[in-house]
Amino acid sequence: MCLWYNLGMYRIGLGYDIHTLCVGRDLIIGGVKITHEKGLLGHSDADVLVHAIIDGMLGALCLSDIGTLFPDTDKQYKDAESILLLKRVYEKIQKEGYEIVNIDSNIIAQEPKMMPYIPKMREILSDVLKTSQNQVSIKAKTNEKMDAVGQKLAIEAHAVVLLKRIGG
Repeated sequence: MCLWYNLGMYRIGLGYDIHTLCVGRDLIIGGVKITHEKGLLGHSDADVLVHAIIDGMLGALCLSDIGTLFPDTDKQYKDAESILLLKRVYEKIQKEGYEIVNIDSNIIAQEPKMMPYIPKMREILSDVLKTSQNQVSIKAKTNEKMDAVGQKLAIEAHAVVLLKRIGG
Protein backbone atom coordinates (compact mmCIF):
# COMPACT_ATOMS: atom_id res chain seq x y z
CA MET A 1 0.00 0.00 0.00
CA CYS A 2 1.31 3.43 -0.89
CA LEU A 3 0.52 6.53 1.10
CA TRP A 4 0.45 9.56 -1.18
CA TYR A 5 0.33 12.21 1.52
CA ASN A 6 3.80 13.54 2.31
CA LEU A 7 5.71 11.77 -0.45
CA GLY A 8 8.88 13.58 0.44
CA MET A 9 11.72 14.62 -1.78
CA TYR A 10 13.17 11.15 -2.51
CA ARG A 11 11.63 7.83 -3.52
CA ILE A 12 13.40 4.50 -4.00
CA GLY A 13 12.31 1.44 -5.97
CA LEU A 14 13.61 -2.10 -6.40
CA GLY A 15 13.30 -3.97 -9.68
CA TYR A 16 13.94 -7.58 -10.65
CA ASP A 17 13.54 -9.68 -13.78
CA ILE A 18 14.55 -13.10 -15.10
CA HIS A 19 14.13 -14.69 -18.52
CA THR A 20 14.93 -18.12 -19.90
CA LEU A 21 17.66 -18.45 -22.52
CA CYS A 22 16.54 -20.02 -25.80
CA VAL A 23 17.75 -20.61 -29.36
CA GLY A 24 16.36 -18.45 -32.16
CA ARG A 25 16.19 -15.08 -30.40
CA ASP A 26 18.55 -12.14 -30.22
CA LEU A 27 20.14 -11.44 -26.86
CA ILE A 28 19.30 -7.84 -25.96
CA ILE A 29 20.42 -6.51 -22.58
CA GLY A 30 20.50 -2.86 -21.62
CA GLY A 31 19.41 -1.99 -25.14
CA VAL A 32 22.52 -3.64 -26.61
CA LYS A 33 22.50 -6.63 -28.97
CA ILE A 34 24.99 -9.09 -27.52
CA THR A 35 26.74 -11.73 -29.57
CA HIS A 36 25.60 -15.11 -28.24
CA GLU A 37 24.08 -18.31 -29.60
CA LYS A 38 20.97 -17.84 -27.45
CA GLY A 39 18.61 -15.01 -26.65
CA LEU A 40 16.02 -14.45 -23.95
CA LEU A 41 12.50 -15.80 -24.21
CA GLY A 42 9.72 -13.30 -23.62
CA HIS A 43 6.74 -11.48 -25.08
CA SER A 44 8.84 -8.36 -25.78
CA ASP A 45 12.56 -8.45 -26.57
CA ALA A 46 12.98 -9.78 -22.99
CA ASP A 47 15.65 -7.24 -21.99
CA VAL A 48 16.06 -8.26 -18.34
CA LEU A 49 18.08 -5.22 -17.34
CA VAL A 50 15.64 -2.70 -18.81
CA HIS A 51 12.73 -4.63 -17.30
CA ALA A 52 14.33 -4.52 -13.85
CA ILE A 53 14.96 -0.77 -14.20
CA ILE A 54 11.36 -0.21 -15.33
CA ASP A 55 10.06 -2.09 -12.29
CA GLY A 56 12.36 -0.08 -10.01
CA MET A 57 11.10 3.18 -11.49
CA LEU A 58 7.46 2.14 -11.23
CA GLY A 59 7.94 0.78 -7.73
CA ALA A 60 9.49 4.01 -6.49
CA LEU A 61 6.23 5.84 -7.19
CA CYS A 62 3.83 2.94 -6.56
CA LEU A 63 2.79 2.91 -10.21
CA SER A 64 2.32 -0.87 -10.39
CA ASP A 65 4.78 -3.04 -12.36
CA ILE A 66 5.90 -3.78 -15.90
CA GLY A 67 3.51 -6.72 -16.34
CA THR A 68 0.52 -4.59 -15.41
CA LEU A 69 1.54 -1.63 -17.55
CA PHE A 70 2.66 -3.70 -20.58
CA PRO A 71 0.85 -7.07 -20.27
CA ASP A 72 2.08 -10.07 -22.23
CA THR A 73 -1.52 -10.66 -23.31
CA ASP A 74 -1.48 -7.42 -25.32
CA LYS A 75 -0.39 -7.96 -28.94
CA GLN A 76 0.94 -4.41 -29.27
CA TYR A 77 3.85 -5.39 -26.98
CA LYS A 78 4.75 -8.56 -28.90
CA ASP A 79 8.49 -8.32 -29.65
CA ALA A 80 8.47 -4.70 -28.41
CA GLU A 81 11.82 -3.00 -27.86
CA SER A 82 12.15 -2.64 -24.10
CA ILE A 83 14.05 0.63 -24.57
CA LEU A 84 10.85 2.14 -26.02
CA LEU A 85 8.90 0.89 -23.00
CA LEU A 86 11.55 2.47 -20.75
CA LYS A 87 11.03 5.81 -22.52
CA ARG A 88 7.30 5.62 -21.81
CA VAL A 89 7.88 4.86 -18.14
CA TYR A 90 10.40 7.69 -17.87
CA GLU A 91 7.73 10.04 -19.23
CA LYS A 92 5.42 8.86 -16.43
CA ILE A 93 8.15 9.58 -13.87
CA GLN A 94 8.55 13.09 -15.25
CA LYS A 95 4.77 13.62 -15.28
CA GLU A 96 4.70 12.70 -11.58
CA GLY A 97 7.30 15.43 -10.99
CA TYR A 98 10.40 13.29 -10.41
CA GLU A 99 13.83 12.83 -11.95
CA ILE A 100 16.41 10.07 -11.63
CA VAL A 101 19.16 10.57 -9.05
CA ASN A 102 20.86 7.27 -9.81
CA ILE A 103 20.37 3.64 -10.78
CA ASP A 104 22.41 0.77 -9.40
CA SER A 105 21.98 -2.56 -11.17
CA ASN A 106 23.31 -6.09 -11.51
CA ILE A 107 23.13 -8.42 -14.49
CA ILE A 108 23.52 -12.02 -13.38
CA ALA A 109 24.62 -14.34 -16.19
CA GLN A 110 26.96 -17.31 -16.29
CA GLU A 111 27.62 -16.44 -19.92
CA PRO A 112 28.21 -14.51 -22.07
CA LYS A 113 30.55 -12.10 -20.34
CA MET A 114 28.78 -8.75 -19.92
CA MET A 115 31.71 -6.46 -19.12
CA PRO A 116 32.56 -5.61 -22.77
CA TYR A 117 28.97 -4.40 -23.33
CA ILE A 118 28.44 -2.38 -20.16
CA PRO A 119 29.85 0.95 -21.44
CA LYS A 120 27.39 0.91 -24.37
CA MET A 121 24.52 -0.09 -22.05
CA ARG A 122 25.32 2.85 -19.77
CA GLU A 123 25.45 5.18 -22.77
CA ILE A 124 22.07 4.03 -24.11
CA LEU A 125 20.33 4.06 -20.72
CA SER A 126 21.67 7.46 -19.71
CA ASP A 127 20.57 8.87 -23.07
CA VAL A 128 17.03 7.49 -22.75
CA LEU A 129 16.73 8.59 -19.12
CA LYS A 130 18.32 12.02 -19.68
CA THR A 131 20.99 11.44 -17.04
CA SER A 132 24.75 11.38 -17.09
CA GLN A 133 26.49 8.04 -17.36
CA ASN A 134 27.85 8.40 -13.82
CA GLN A 135 24.24 8.11 -12.61
CA VAL A 136 23.82 4.63 -14.15
CA SER A 137 25.77 1.80 -12.53
CA ILE A 138 25.73 -1.65 -14.13
CA LYS A 139 27.64 -4.54 -12.62
CA ALA A 140 28.08 -8.05 -14.02
CA LYS A 141 27.91 -11.13 -11.83
CA THR A 142 27.69 -14.90 -12.24
CA ASN A 143 25.91 -17.36 -10.00
CA GLU A 144 29.00 -19.54 -9.72
CA LYS A 145 27.31 -22.36 -11.68
CA MET A 146 24.42 -22.59 -9.19
CA ASP A 147 20.68 -22.49 -10.02
CA ALA A 148 19.11 -21.77 -13.44
CA VAL A 149 21.37 -18.79 -14.11
CA GLY A 150 24.50 -20.72 -13.15
CA GLN A 151 23.40 -23.64 -15.33
CA LYS A 152 23.13 -21.23 -18.33
CA LEU A 153 19.34 -21.61 -18.52
CA ALA A 154 18.45 -18.01 -17.69
CA ILE A 155 19.72 -14.48 -17.13
CA GLU A 156 18.44 -12.18 -14.39
CA ALA A 157 18.84 -8.56 -13.37
CA HIS A 158 18.27 -6.43 -10.28
CA ALA A 159 17.99 -2.65 -10.15
CA VAL A 160 17.59 -0.01 -7.47
CA VAL A 161 16.30 3.36 -8.65
CA LEU A 162 16.47 6.56 -6.60
CA LEU A 163 14.16 9.38 -7.68
CA LYS A 164 14.09 12.99 -6.53
CA ARG A 165 11.19 15.41 -6.74
CA ILE A 166 12.00 18.00 -9.41
CA GLY A 167 12.65 21.34 -7.77
CA GLY A 168 12.71 19.68 -4.34
